[in-house]
Amino acid sequence: MTGTSNARDPVHHASWSSKIPGLHLASAYERAWLRGDLVAGIVLTALLVPQGMAYAELAGLPPVTGLYTTVTALLAYAAFGPSRILVVGPDSALSPLIAASILPLVGAHGSPGRAVALAGMLAVLMGAICMAAGFARLGTIAELLSKPVRVGYLNGIAVVVVVSQLPKLFGFTTHADGVPDQLRAFWDGVADGRTNGAALVIGVASLLVILGFRRWWPRFPGVLVAVVGATVAVAVLDPHGVAVVGHVPSGFPAPGVPDVAWSDMGPLVIAALGLAFVTLADSIALSRTFALKHGDHVDPNSEIIGIGSASVVSGFFQGFAVSASASRTAVAESNGAHTQMTGVVGAGAVMIILVAANGLVRNLPLSALAAVVIAAGATLFDLATWRWLWRVRRSELVLSVAAFLGVVLVGVLQGIAIAVVLSLANFLRRAWRPYDAVLGRIGDRKGYHDVDRHPEAQLIPGAILYRFDAPVFFANADYFADRVKTSIAARPDPIHWVIVAAEPVTDIDTTGAEVLRDLLDDLAAEGIDLVFAELKGPVKDRLRRYGLYDRIGDDRFFPTLGTAIDGFVAHSGVVWVDPVDEPSTPDAAEPGEGSDDAGEVV
Repeated sequence: MTGTSNARDPVHHASWSSKIPGLHLASAYERAWLRGDLVAGIVLTALLVPQGMAYAELAGLPPVTGLYTTVTALLAYAAFGPSRILVVGPDSALSPLIAASILPLVGAHGSPGRAVALAGMLAVLMGAICMAAGFARLGTIAELLSKPVRVGYLNGIAVVVVVSQLPKLFGFTTHADGVPDQLRAFWDGVADGRTNGAALVIGVASLLVILGFRRWWPRFPGVLVAVVGATVAVAVLDPHGVAVVGHVPSGFPAPGVPDVAWSDMGPLVIAALGLAFVTLADSIALSRTFALKHGDHVDPNSEIIGIGSASVVSGFFQGFAVSASASRTAVAESNGAHTQMTGVVGAGAVMIILVAANGLVRNLPLSALAAVVIAAGATLFDLATWRWLWRVRRSELVLSVAAFLGVVLVGVLQGIAIAVVLSLANFLRRAWRPYDAVLGRIGDRKGYHDVDRHPEAQLIPGAILYRFDAPVFFANADYFADRVKTSIAARPDPIHWVIVAAEPVTDIDTTGAEVLRDLLDDLAAEGIDLVFAELKGPVKDRLRRYGLYDRIGDDRFFPTLGTAIDGFVAHSGVVWVDPVDEPSTPDAAEPGEGSDDAGEVV
């Protein structure tokens, strides 16, 4: 479990603390950790307040709801989350999804209270989906998004985040939806002279401060410097027309079920599924990263239960959906955090601000909050991975860019579906036409090698060694049969056996079984036996259920290619002197084998 030392945790799973990790933390907490947790929690607060308010704005909600979300998420995750130092709260990648989900339901003239209720119910639904997935042991479902597609999706989110904040940075607002319309509305606003010079100066200065500290003094919270400086500047100079946060309600909301109409539940459930998927992909990857860094084990199912619990609790306190934060977790870690007590301290500090010092953020300019969001959005954009994909695998770069364009041009919610479809299509593309090879011997070099890559390889007279690097299923079964027949037709000598090097064949579905049955008939008509070497036991069991194992014959299944060749020589009487004394198994695919990218070796 993430963040739990094995030395201190030998019987942990048998106790209540396996259900509520916070109880285990409280019982095993060491006094030596307290100083680091206190310092990290206080420093973390410098990020929690401005980022929480900024991400609430990005989600189309009153800024104060970001503080409610921050407090409840930190406390809930401290109780139910398994990671020692992972920081959970409002997230720059989720906020555009939340806005895209609730704003169409709120309408042009909807009240902020309705938006808060919709966002709260969305958080409850998303959290419940995450928890259900965790209890059902579905934590690995996030792996349906390949890394290139996930990078493209997040790059698209980065563009959505930055573009949505440009008008606020320039001191005005627009009501456009979608990146193309938002860019057009922003350009029209600038051209019409709606820019507020003072707001722009404050926003750009705040952005430069944040980026400067991130570049040269990353351990110091530049966001705090920028936000405090912008707030003081507005309070002292009182520039004309600069929009500020204004009055922040004092205190903390009482718990309650968000009041939404039944007609809203359908769209919210669909949106919650998308948010849950993105949260799983990002949070589990981040949790694994920090767990491996500290030598801990990550349980993805426990992780998503913890994050789901944090979202559910946030929804009951006028908050919105949450996710793990890489930037805040890094700040906590670099300032000495040992446990989730860091989050508890940060939550307590934010609560004090809400209850006793809510006036501190009254003069915080919205252009400074826009700068905070833009700086966060910039960190989502991963150009380095795109450069790497250009060098090593351009087909996956195309998929990544397609996911990016789906988010930017179609929408953030639709972009989730596009990203998943692209990941699955990429997998199907590879399995549809997998790499295959006819194998032969090379001098006294051990193993069997692809004759296309090694034309000097020796072929066995009367036999074909054929390797198919994928399961045989509905999409590639006919291709498998056609390739076997093509390899036979390409040989000038009469063929008696086709020996399939079947180690990569991990499954044969019912369509594959029917195609295999027809192939056996066709080969039998030509006097050719189909033989399997290294076929896995579970696949043999399937062939038995299909009635094909007995049809092929038990004596036509061999443990290795070497024994299959020995069997062929003994059966046919072919004279074959193996250049290698002892039989061996086929080489694994060499680097570059199986690629279909232009310019790569095949």
